[in-house]
Amino acid sequence: MRIAIIIAAIAGFMLAAAPGRGEAFLAGFEDVPVMPGIAVDPGSAVAFDTPAGRIVEAYAAGAVTRDAVRRYYQGALPQLGWMRTGELTFRRDGEILTVEMLDSAAALTIHFRLAPAPR
Repeated sequence: MRIAIIIAAIAGFMLAAAPGRGEAFLAGFEDVPVMPGIAVDPGSAVAFDTPAGRIVEAYAAGAVTRDAVRRYYQGALPQLGWMRTGELTFRRDGEILTVEMLDSAAALTIHFRLAPAPR
């Protein structure tokens, strides 16, 4: 019984310490969370395979600031294994993830693009 309690305590600690727990993730992207305050445009997702690897794109928008988006993704993505290579460009497992912010009248639009890294 004592061992079961210890195992349960360790498992609970690991779940509490896991980055991004309870967050939504972009469909088609592994480990790319959706920032609180933005909503993904479900009709915007595009994914296809090429001889060099997969290409995935999606758009999201919300009443958030550029600085908040920058801080969120610069903090969250490295915890999920993405290595930052530019302001909002990340690399992992032979792929490049680009997070681009586009101004629109109603809200800030965020374009996510995953593509094979150049060889």
